[in-house]
Amino acid sequence: MEYLTSVAAWMSEQGLGAGPVENVSEIVGGTQNIMLRFTRSGREYVFRRGPKHLRPVSNKVILRETKVLHALAGTDVPHPRLIAVCEDTSVLGDAVFYLMEPVDGFNAGSGLPALHAGDAGIRHEMGLSMADAVARLGAVDHLAVGLADFGKAEGFLDRQVPRWLSELESYSGIEAYPGPDIGDVAAVATWLQQNQPGAWTPGIMHGDYHAANVMFSPTGPEVVAIVDWEMCTIGDPLLDLGWMLATWYDPGHDSVLTNVLMEAGNLATPDELVERYAQNTTRDLTHIDWYTVLACFKLGIILEGSNARAAAGLAPKEIGDRLHIATVRLFERALAIMDGER
Repeated sequence: MEYLTSVAAWMSEQGLGAGPVENVSEIVGGTQNIMLRFTRSGREYVFRRGPKHLRPVSNKVILRETKVLHALAGTDVPHPRLIAVCEDTSVLGDAVFYLMEPVDGFNAGSGLPALHAGDAGIRHEMGLSMADAVARLGAVDHLAVGLADFGKAEGFLDRQVPRWLSELESYSGIEAYPGPDIGDVAAVATWLQQNQPGAWTPGIMHGDYHAANVMFSPTGPEVVAIVDWEMCTIGDPLLDLGWMLATWYDPGHDSVLTNVLMEAGNLATPDELVERYAQNTTRDLTHIDWYTVLACFKLGIILEGSNARAAAGLAPKEIGDRLHIATVRLFERALAIMDGER
């Protein structure tokens, strides 16, 4: 990677080793951001920057991630440890970047080690560990860790339905997109507005909390890091639990998102996940079904955006088709929850 020469020079200025960058390997996942693992002066690093072709918000998103990771240092939330941040775009010519500690773990979205694949008890505990981890995130005092200005908490729940209906409507301007054939969007939107919780407590939200955005221990069920903080904000942390439930294995139904863990069986039930979360929070979980429906609604609309872009040739058709199916399943799940069937 040609720009690692520039990264090495910058690292030397920061006192982060000397000599060549060695043992470079690419880390791939569900994001277009560039991630590389390498060694320098005997220490391992993970490098992260925006995609090769930066979008207008790419650098802002990367710097928001670093602010969150910095704020979480010293908390009991499992996360990658931040080492250093470069906000000077001249180093790479256009992109900011940061360095973090490698995580000794694996992503279940890519596969399961033999231990986890062969042990039903471990797989059951993996979901409970995810519930523990996101409860700890929701328990962090965002004001105390310096994130008072990280998001607009006031009116967060009030904004959700109008914001995402507007997003869905915006897809109609994409060439060749025939429109959303994804279920009764209006019914879900009306139900959400009529049943919105009257009181909630702001906190840190990951924003995209599902099984492919955590790393598990290679020797057990524990979540060792929550990753991909691109959608993090200050909002209602119960939406993270709802997001996990919306994307979790549902007996007798197809998985929403393709994930090896979700297909492996012997997972904790949604009720067990809620119960475990409840053991680690003071938040009122009375309306957790509402948050799960909101997660189905919001994530479904986000995924349908990829289908719309695929129709215009701006994304691969197979990805658009797969995410469209996920959206349909999410709205089916939302309507079933509204009807008391799940």
